[in-house]
Amino acid sequence: MVLGQRGEITIPQFLQDSLNVNQGDMLVLLPIGNLIVIAPKQAQAPQLIDRIATIMENENVALTDLLAGLEAEREAILREKQS
Repeated sequence: MVLGQRGEITIPQFLQDSLNVNQGDMLVLLPIGNLIVIAPKQAQAPQLIDRIATIMENENVALTDLLAGLEAEREAILREKQS
């Protein structure tokens, strides 16, 4: 690979295919010593939403219960910060 004039690099098509990335997809560069690892950036929100929904279903927790619990946690954190 060659670093372009404006800092761009071209990822060979076979690597794009193996990483399942396309033009416009977000990638993450991870510096490790003298190496740079390139990985696809995966959206976290859909995975978190699925996990929360599964936990709520398994624990039989309604959205109103979850929101009430969040409010109680906020109040506890605020009290802790004030003391």
